[in-house]
Amino acid sequence: MSHREVLTALSGLLMGMLVAILSSTVVSTSLPRIVSDLNGSQTSYTWVITATLLATTVSTPLWGKFSDLTNRKVLLQVALVLFVLASVAAGFSQNTATLITFRVFQGLGAGGLTALVQVVMSDIISPRERGRYMGYLGAVMSVGTIGGPLLGGVLTDSIGWRWNFFVGVPVGIAALIVIQKTLHLPAKPKKAVVVDYWGAGLIAGGVSLLLVWVSLGGKQFEWNSTASWLMGVGAAVLLVLAVIVEFRTKEPIIPLTLFKNRTFTFAVIASLSVGVAMFGTSVFLGQYMQLARGQSPTMAGILTLPMVLGLLISSMVAGALISKYGKWKPYMIVGSVLLAAGLFLMSTIEYDTNFFVVSVFMAMMGLGIGMVMQNLVLVVQNSVDVSVVGAASSSVAFFRSLGGTIGVSVMGAVLGTKVSGYITDDLTSAGVDPSALGGGSVSSIPDLSTLPGPIRTIVESAYGQGVADVFLIAAPLAIITIVFVCLLPNVELGTKSGIQRAAAASSDDEGGAAPVDGNDASPAVKGAAATAGLAPAVSSGPATAGAPTSPVDAGVMTGTGATTDAGAGNRAGSDAVAGAEAEAAGRHHAHTTTRTGTIDTIIATGAAEVAGHPVSDDELAESPVFSSLVEEKDVAADR
Repeated sequence: MSHREVLTALSGLLMGMLVAILSSTVVSTSLPRIVSDLNGSQTSYTWVITATLLATTVSTPLWGKFSDLTNRKVLLQVALVLFVLASVAAGFSQNTATLITFRVFQGLGAGGLTALVQVVMSDIISPRERGRYMGYLGAVMSVGTIGGPLLGGVLTDSIGWRWNFFVGVPVGIAALIVIQKTLHLPAKPKKAVVVDYWGAGLIAGGVSLLLVWVSLGGKQFEWNSTASWLMGVGAAVLLVLAVIVEFRTKEPIIPLTLFKNRTFTFAVIASLSVGVAMFGTSVFLGQYMQLARGQSPTMAGILTLPMVLGLLISSMVAGALISKYGKWKPYMIVGSVLLAAGLFLMSTIEYDTNFFVVSVFMAMMGLGIGMVMQNLVLVVQNSVDVSVVGAASSSVAFFRSLGGTIGVSVMGAVLGTKVSGYITDDLTSAGVDPSALGGGSVSSIPDLSTLPGPIRTIVESAYGQGVADVFLIAAPLAIITIVFVCLLPNVELGTKSGIQRAAAASSDDEGGAAPVDGNDASPAVKGAAATAGLAPAVSSGPATAGAPTSPVDAGVMTGTGATTDAGAGNRAGSDAVAGAEAEAAGRHHAHTTTRTGTIDTIIATGAAEVAGHPVSDDELAESPVFSSLVEEKDVAADR
């Protein structure tokens, strides 16, 4: 596919990903007003976001696994329809319970979009070229993740917070239409689909119970209480049972054999802390700007632009450089270091910290996330078998969302506890009754505009310090990302798209020669495979005047122009037959031309999978298979 064709097919996917990200972030700057209008508490504040993240997290591996079994395009459209309907319903909510319920369904749709967009990209774009397109995807995610709060603030201040939920509907409908018209994927071979219902149920139940326990612990029940123990132990039991089922079932939701792959395992661990940084910071930055800096929802979104721009620039630039040079690891290491540094620096802010300083810290976080987030998925897709690329991609997204969901829950609980404690202590020290805040509880979201000056300063200071504490929790997790990014095997990016790899694997299954995988084979193996693909024409008899004496079927190459067939090495079975049929037609070529063209073609096909880095004669000469051919080529060149 040309660049233009890829962009056309990708346009609907990017719109779908945009609405999925917007569903999680567009309400973040508006939540203080939304929760206040619906008479909610700090717990409601956290759950409006956590509900979506929870549903996204639980459903992501299910969508990914189904994409390996059934039609990916149809699944993508189902996810979009579910998201659009849930968004409309959420916009008409009259209380926080109803809002949270429909946010769950939004999360289910968003989980499908999050998993499937990246899987479909792997179908139509090779890993080597996918870098820059991942950059586009990262840019869209950055706009949705950090730009969503800005959009939400503008809508809330202008036409009302309910449009936070309606705004994604037209984009979702447009994405549905574009995907239908522009995305064309080959049909999957028909086979019996085995759905791992037990695994799906146990994973969903265990993860949900774990997240509910983390979210409510310390607020609605004590950590050392019967309810807490039942939920914690129950989550552990369900997840252990899920592991047992996944080991035994034929089509596991999360194939545990993937963890034998070092790249997959290290990427999963690294993605956990990236999820905390991405989701947690976008949520609590909105609270910092409004409740510590006294800004409106619109201004709160505008003030987070340094992080948006950092993420946008780094994802685009890093993606383009990865595609150009084929090197991905240096950019990910630099990004993880920037992310850790930004989080540590953000833990030092207060309610009156100079905003230029805060902007620099936010920009560092954005630069770091942009270099790491999407490239973790890229390196995993490059290292796993094409038959499980859906499950592998969605698993990375699953653990990233899991980290984000747990992070938001834990950080929300810490923020609520810290802020409540700071406000109570400061008001008591000033001789003021904490109930003076209104609502009779310091755990409620305050309306700063109604507070007297001295009390407002106390509240702003408490939220400033509380948000800094939240970043201090996230900072050590970024160190984990640095460690495991450094440990990732520096595997060269392949040059085949998922469709091409699947076709090669299908050809192999039908009895052809084993295809040379651009991700797994060394140059020497690729060269040998290329020779093997032409082996049927090898002759042990003496050369004749009309036939080539080179141990290669001259019929495969009709002159030197045949050197452009870079894929011959992978079509061993079919090309052997075609070569035999074409041999007679090729015998009229001059002897020297045929021999030289044949050798050139061997070199070209031997280098076919080396992603634009041809194997030199010196490298080929190290192999006994090619050494005599190289000598013959040199002699022919001298003549």
